[in-house]
Amino acid sequence: METERLASEHGGPVEKEFAVVKRSVVVDGHKTSVSLEDAFWRSLKDIAARRGMTLSTQIAVIDQHRKTNNLSSAIRLFVLEHFRARALSAVFIGERQGMPRGLEPRA
Repeated sequence: METERLASEHGGPVEKEFAVVKRSVVVDGHKTSVSLEDAFWRSLKDIAARRGMTLSTQIAVIDQHRKTNNLSSAIRLFVLEHFRARALSAVFIGERQGMPRGLEPRA
């Protein structure tokens, strides 16, 4: 897979997935911008789609419940928590079903 590279703020190349990109979004009728890495942006879009929400609606929900002043940080934390919860759920399901030998969580 070919990866697009961009220049970092320090002058060196950075893979597109890790580059912070500023995007304009509309939240509750107000235009604002968020700066996110492409991986977080793609994940946020995927989460919204799986929940049957528009991206703007998902961002508005995050905005309403955030505990930080920075919307970009709140989005990153939301995405992190979403995948942490999914990972924990998968571990618990695996424990109930009896995980294959060697895949058990370490104590």
